[in-house]
Amino acid sequence: MIVDTLREDRIVTETGLDARIAHIVAPALLAMGYRLVRVLVSGRDGCTVQIMAERPDGTMTVDDCEAVSRNIAPLLDVEDPIDRAYRLEVSSPGIDRPLVRRSDFERGTGHLAKIELRRPLDGRKRFRGTLAGLTDDTVRLRSAEAGGSESEVALPLDDIVEARLVLTDALIEATLRDTKRRQREMEKHHSGAGRNTRSD
Repeated sequence: MIVDTLREDRIVTETGLDARIAHIVAPALLAMGYRLVRVLVSGRDGCTVQIMAERPDGTMTVDDCEAVSRNIAPLLDVEDPIDRAYRLEVSSPGIDRPLVRRSDFERGTGHLAKIELRRPLDGRKRFRGTLAGLTDDTVRLRSAEAGGSESEVALPLDDIVEARLVLTDALIEATLRDTKRRQREMEKHHSGAGRNTRSD
């Protein structure tokens, strides 16, 4: 299951220089047990290359970021995709994370999201609403209309150029619950391993 999650393809991908860097770093991340979320080259601090990555379960610690940076920096130096000095920044996706894989949209169901399409749908490219699930090739987004009624739109997955969760109290609470659950599972696993260990 973890292998499948680790190797799950991204739906939302980069273009141009960002895509070239993603092509370089994604296999290295995979070999380390991480998966690429996003690459973004910006003019911040002259030039910043942001690589967003995570473990298959969605976690990414400071130690993970440092390990990725140590391994990715020499690779980028060798491949040399950028023609000027730059600052490498490795980070976690954060709570209001980009949605780039089917599993991201599935885990985000029930939470508020912003989605931008490559081409207009009903005259619009930008949508904001609550994620309401996936079909084979669309993500459903439910939004409140003026007057309190709700409408639902089906956005083609192949047309999505950017999607991310919106930071809300509900999202923060859900993230905290998930973090505590993982901590309890880890503690249970470690305590169980301790009981099963004996010295002869």
